[in-house]
Amino acid sequence: MKITQKDINDAVWKACDTFRGSIDPSVYKDYVLTMLFIKYLSDVHDDKYETHLKKYNGDKERADRAMKHERFVVPEHSHFKYLFDHRNEANIGELINVALADLEEANREKLYSEDGAGIFQNIDFNSSKIGEPKDKNTRLRNLLLDFNKEELDLRPSHLEGVDIIGGAYMFLIENFASDAGKKAGEFFTPKEVSTLIAKLTKSKPGSRICDPTCGSASLLIKAGEEVGSDNFSLYGQEANGSTWALAVMNMFLHGFDNATIRWGDTIRNPKLKEGDALMKFDTVVANPPFSLDKWGKSDDKEENKATDSFDPETDKYNRFWRGTPPKSKGDWAFISHMIETAYEGKGKVGVVVPHGVLFRGSSEGRIRQRTIEDNILEAVIGLPANLFFGTSIPAAIMIFNKGKGDNKNILFIDSSQYFESLKNQNKLRDADIERIVTTYRNFSAGKMPPGIVEDMFSYVATPEEIKENEFNLNIPRYVDTFEEEPEVDISLVQKEIEKLEAELKVVQAEMTKYLKELNDN
Repeated sequence: MKITQKDINDAVWKACDTFRGSIDPSVYKDYVLTMLFIKYLSDVHDDKYETHLKKYNGDKERADRAMKHERFVVPEHSHFKYLFDHRNEANIGELINVALADLEEANREKLYSEDGAGIFQNIDFNSSKIGEPKDKNTRLRNLLLDFNKEELDLRPSHLEGVDIIGGAYMFLIENFASDAGKKAGEFFTPKEVSTLIAKLTKSKPGSRICDPTCGSASLLIKAGEEVGSDNFSLYGQEANGSTWALAVMNMFLHGFDNATIRWGDTIRNPKLKEGDALMKFDTVVANPPFSLDKWGKSDDKEENKATDSFDPETDKYNRFWRGTPPKSKGDWAFISHMIETAYEGKGKVGVVVPHGVLFRGSSEGRIRQRTIEDNILEAVIGLPANLFFGTSIPAAIMIFNKGKGDNKNILFIDSSQYFESLKNQNKLRDADIERIVTTYRNFSAGKMPPGIVEDMFSYVATPEEIKENEFNLNIPRYVDTFEEEPEVDISLVQKEIEKLEAELKVVQAEMTKYLKELNDN
């Protein structure tokens, strides 16, 4: 029987028991995900080798030569089987580190960044993070035993479908996110929210798609899958080195070998460039860090004396020409970057934001006004609270369209009350996503006049209304969700009170009677 998605998901989640309880999930997730990657490359290598041996009638020399032209070269001591066979060695942590370093070197073009950083540089299987030597060796041996089980035979010929490995990887990442949450305003994008943004910004075949704060790349992958063909290219950038490595592995496990994922700070040091200019894209999607502090200019006079320090006001890419966001809140810095990297005349942007972005004043208010006056803001969509792992605050999605044309109106949707309530999290249902997407597409197609579209759900605002509201985009200003309290029948209430008072008198008389009887006794 072929191995199913559920078989693999259950097996890899069970492998986490090796660490669970003694090490924080934010630490051990990298070890489990990296082991899944090694096991996958090793099993694909074995599958291909068997195929070549059959093709060349058992001629090992010819089969070895053919293997050098496969997707990945797997050195013998980088193979999972080698590590498994040496699982009882006292230096097993070192052996895994050497295996990773040599795997990187053998696949330098794929597994190194343009700056010369390998994807495994931030992970150390010999680290004291995973315990004292004896405990660490026990954990690593158990991890290798877990991944050697039949349910984790990841050879393509044994799997039910081609997307299963990528699916297992995403399953792990999502479950780690719910286990550990995220700090500093960075929240994993649940797959339902990724699906919604991907549908709202649906890219045409041939598109360049980018996520400038891509995390582990789940949103970027969804945006690619929404195209409906293999004709698209994916680009991303991620500031956190460990998360960047996860994103690179995620791309390979989903079969997107040609994706370009860069490591670095998108605002201070954008890496996706053509020559000296920022690369342009058909679609830009992101869930940036919420209200990031110290995103721009540093107050430290001694900082980077030897190099040029970043100052948004003199940004060489001129991304902040509509205004410089406050240094304590970087939301509009990311939005401005996304807008500037979308193609003129056709580029689309979909971004998750905290609600403050819609109404905060000062420099943010001025940037918002300029953006609205440029007629590129197309829709503002309020989401339910408690959708994101690690935070219960509600968020919104803003859609910008550089090909909006003559339609100067803006669509507002309040979907805050439409979700499925689960034990620890709220979740968008397929019907909720479809309702939002259908409303948005009808608006984009010019089928909606100004005013209420659907009572308590959607509203089309004119530029005049928005100007009258001083460019405040707070959703309740446009979508009226006020519900009148039912009228109270005063005479009926009075009768009910009189009835209760009469009943109370009877009870009190009974109590007095019982108390008297007790006293007499």
